[in-house]
Amino acid sequence: MSSVTNLTTFSFETVSVDRNGEIIDRRSGKAQYFTLSLGDGIGLDLVSIPGGTLMMGDERHHQDEQPVHQVTVPAFFISKYPITQAQYRSIMGENAGSGMGDNYPIEKVSWDDAIEFCNKLSQQTGDRYTLPSESQWEYACRAGTTTAFYFGETIVPDLVNYHGDYPYQGAPTGENREQTTPVGSFPPNAFGLSDMHGNVWEWCLDEYQPSYQGAPIDGSAWISSVEESNLKRVMRGGAWDYVARGCRSAVRGSLASQIRLAGCGLRVVRADG
Repeated sequence: MSSVTNLTTFSFETVSVDRNGEIIDRRSGKAQYFTLSLGDGIGLDLVSIPGGTLMMGDERHHQDEQPVHQVTVPAFFISKYPITQAQYRSIMGENAGSGMGDNYPIEKVSWDDAIEFCNKLSQQTGDRYTLPSESQWEYACRAGTTTAFYFGETIVPDLVNYHGDYPYQGAPTGENREQTTPVGSFPPNAFGLSDMHGNVWEWCLDEYQPSYQGAPIDGSAWISSVEESNLKRVMRGGAWDYVARGCRSAVRGSLASQIRLAGCGLRVVRADG
């Protein structure tokens, strides 16, 4: 990984819940990050994620989350939050989202838009930024957990922005906000990353495949040599208008690369070299 010398440590609190969504544990955590200046006082925080291994997927749910397989993920940097409307506008010169506010996540961006954002960000900074691989994303989301969510076996609307009328397993129903929320509104995971569940879907670099048979095990993106205009790309994490089940750590969404979907945004990683 390229050397970053100006790392700063930040502190945060994580929470864990039981199957009913009740908080059963609170822990203090620390992580390191650096801030990338985008100009006009706008910054982009990128958190240092240590390398490690991941059992990727979930054998209890959809076929495209199987087979569960071990992946070794090298260390990397990923943005602390989904890209905000202010950050997107500072790089792209336009706002593709709903215009709700600078600190709300950008949405209604296609995979093609997300790649263009990464390319322009790379040109502006002189370093290479890209979308996370699918395995980087799931590794960053789980942050060492093996449960359905990084909070535990369920979520509640007090912790995640999703369609609260449709809970997961035994959790109670709750608020359906019907819109995005400002980034960082809810507790982070053990890596210090927020909004990995719900709020907006996040594009990954990978092409969508209907199962993990033959998937890379080194943390890289799964990209073939096939060229077609409607090739589906992976998106992760669920969104504000999705049921709780659709916001799990292992859930995989997919769309053709040129489609702009309400509730679909992005998060970036700093690439090697």
